[in-house]
Amino acid sequence: MKPGNTLLGQGGTTIFTVMSALALTHQAINLGQGFPDTDGPADLIDAAAAALRDGRNQYPPLTGVPELRRQVAAANQRFYGLDFDPDREVVVTSGATEAITACLMALLDPGDEVVLIEPLYDTYLPVVRLLGAVPRLVRLEPPHWSLPREALAAAFGPRTKAILLNSPMNPTGKVFDEEELGFIADLLQRHDAYAVCDEVYEHLVFDGRRHQPLMTLPGMRERCLRIGSAGKTFSLTGWKVGYVSGPAALTGLVARAHQNLTFTTPPNLQRAVAVGLAKDDAYFAGLATDLAAQRDLLVDGLESLGFRTLPSGGSYFVLADYSALDPVRDDAAFCRHLTEVAGVAAIPLSAFYVDRAPAHHIRFAFCKRPAVLDEAISRLRRHFSEFAEAGAPEPALTGSARSF
Repeated sequence: MKPGNTLLGQGGTTIFTVMSALALTHQAINLGQGFPDTDGPADLIDAAAAALRDGRNQYPPLTGVPELRRQVAAANQRFYGLDFDPDREVVVTSGATEAITACLMALLDPGDEVVLIEPLYDTYLPVVRLLGAVPRLVRLEPPHWSLPREALAAAFGPRTKAILLNSPMNPTGKVFDEEELGFIADLLQRHDAYAVCDEVYEHLVFDGRRHQPLMTLPGMRERCLRIGSAGKTFSLTGWKVGYVSGPAALTGLVARAHQNLTFTTPPNLQRAVAVGLAKDDAYFAGLATDLAAQRDLLVDGLESLGFRTLPSGGSYFVLADYSALDPVRDDAAFCRHLTEVAGVAAIPLSAFYVDRAPAHHIRFAFCKRPAVLDEAISRLRRHFSEFAEAGAPEPALTGSARSF
């Protein structure tokens, strides 16, 4: 038999699916995959339920129902001063992951080069390769994840078509500042390139930081496609409603890509998200405040156990260096051990790198109820205390356990 697609055959199952299944098997608290453990606003759920019964369940418009496109445009103006024509410059997609794929499809031809920043969300690289484009990887380094200007500039060249920029960033929690964005904007203009801006955590920013879209900088309005996520903004990740805003010349291509991927997105969910985007400022501010408190609760607990946590200015995630607790196991083996023995699941940082990831770092999700985070810390404390009381280090695995 002839083989199927080579790239997909080499990909394997995503680490998030694997760790969530492992957590379920061992009844572990899942601080690996980034989803809240409570539903989002009740009025959105009520709106979605009511919309199922009002006789509008057939195909909605390709680019999204008008009420949601209008609210996406209004939110862009409200939060960032960006003006978009909701009829020509907004496309609703079946989640932000589809939006990323549709945007890359809209921009890339085989042989085009795309700048990607590691650590990176695991969808980016496979999609770039499936489209026949060439990834140019630039690495950020812990603990501060500063933009490596020289390396980034070197990654741009005559064949550069785009950069894929994630801010706030998964898994680091980094929020790119205006100076860093300005450096990127200058490279885009000098090399006549575009930016796909994955901004799904735009409202999950902490400690007085402010999310600034790259698109707001001079000269960037016509070069950027900006991606938002209802799943992240309203804690309804299973709904899979995303949206792309950008210049009509590009969003028209995004719509054609979307047509060939999913065509449309459930209309009742779209109309409920429109209700959500019209919420007052208190909702969005409260979302960030609550998450910051959950982050602090988890960070304090991890630090008390001997983990060294890294700064997290946004997103659902915090990274932790566990080398003081276990200098032997690699990150995948350590995550598996925590899940199976301690009853707490996390994600190895190496899942976000092609190779040579920083050693002894794992990612925890703090988008969980405080009681759940408290229980996770209690389980970890019991786990590490047992070995300390035994007067011996934890038994180390031999070899690598990167493969699950």
